[in-house]
Amino acid sequence: MQTRHPLRLTCGVPLVLAAVLLAGCAEQPATDEASSSGSATSTAPAQDDAAVTSAGAEPAAETSAFPGDTEAVSAEPVDPAGLSVTEVRAGRHEGFDRVVFELSGSGTPGWQVEYVDTPSSQGSGDAVEVPGEAALQVVLQGTSYPYETGAEEVARGEVAVSGTEAVAGVFYDATYEGTSVAWIGTPDRRPFRVYALTGPSRVVVEVADAG
Repeated sequence: MQTRHPLRLTCGVPLVLAAVLLAGCAEQPATDEASSSGSATSTAPAQDDAAVTSAGAEPAAETSAFPGDTEAVSAEPVDPAGLSVTEVRAGRHEGFDRVVFELSGSGTPGWQVEYVDTPSSQGSGDAVEVPGEAALQVVLQGTSYPYETGAEEVARGEVAVSGTEAVAGVFYDATYEGTSVAWIGTPDRRPFRVYALTGPSRVVVEVADAG
């Protein structure tokens, strides 16, 4: 009997240790998986405007503060060729309205966009009635007469707009000596921003609901 007693002690110890180790593993939380999941959520990059506009699509509505103000903005033309304004359209988005000037040809027109006190036709100097209380003047540079490009330009006059809040109306003044002018009527001088898209060439003006 004495020769068997040590054998039972020797075999029993590993069994007890194995049971303790198994219990410890079962109680340990899956910290690596939780940490990995949290890291993926916190570091996921947000889609910025540059990434969206480079694809040529008109970007979705902003979810943060409107990225604009009431100061004049400008940009130089980039390789303009055969540019004529073929369509002007406006649409409603959450927090702002968007006006799109679509052009034929290739390259990107330059622009000068600012609020003006007295809108007047660039050819004749005659006063222009713009819907709304304030007039945001849009001057597109590097454009050509439609008889030079073969494109059908937007007719001079008021552009039909509906369903918008920040944009009261749009008036297009046609092309004269390399520039095409339009005015966006607004209830008051509200923040705006301007950017260009390609495929087709477009200049986009967004006007915020409020300052």
